[in-house]
Amino acid sequence: MRTDETHLLDMLISARRIQEFSADLTQSQFNASQLHQSAIIRELQVIGEAARLIPDDTKAEHNGISWDQIAGMRNRLVHEYFRISLQVVWETVMNDIDSLVEQLEAIIPPPSDSEPSET
Repeated sequence: MRTDETHLLDMLISARRIQEFSADLTQSQFNASQLHQSAIIRELQVIGEAARLIPDDTKAEHNGISWDQIAGMRNRLVHEYFRISLQVVWETVMNDIDSLVEQLEAIIPPPSDSEPSET
């Protein structure tokens, strides 16, 4: 069974992937690249679906995250795929992803000492 922490981690991993995919990318390059568009939109969908699955009590504890907007964007990307605004996607990447990463890093517990570390 997946936990709140698992969904939060899914969100963080996807947000970091968006950071990686968009590093050194201009808006013109993004608009011209179906590869970047598909990759970033897919990760936004994962973020939104994971956010949708977070219980209300956890959302209330971390009300600085725009849970409803995140899930709403996912719904638009999935259900209204035929009219996605690349401008809105780009603005989300540029204006919201870095702060989302920071917020998620602050609430996801670090690995416990009992978990094996990578060497």
